[in-house]
Amino acid sequence: MIRAMVDPQALEKHDPRVLALKAGLLAAWAGISFVCCYFARELSFMVAGWPFSYWMAAQGAVLGFIVIVAVYAMVMRRLSPEDSMESPDA
Repeated sequence: MIRAMVDPQALEKHDPRVLALKAGLLAAWAGISFVCCYFARELSFMVAGWPFSYWMAAQGAVLGFIVIVAVYAMVMRRLSPEDSMESPDA
């Protein structure tokens, strides 16, 4: 009997939990990239001598992207042991 060779990363790409995570983080990325920077001009109060709109557009977006990467890494690390437990030994 010939077993089909299955790429483990191909299974991960189609996992509904991973797809939902990617969709949520993509929505967060779009929100940070477009919504926060678009409405930053209306945030007209000062923080450390600079307008808050400057901090939101320049540094806030970068911090948001770092948070997105950290959330993805933590969730994927948590999902990895579950996937290895579910896979049958050859």
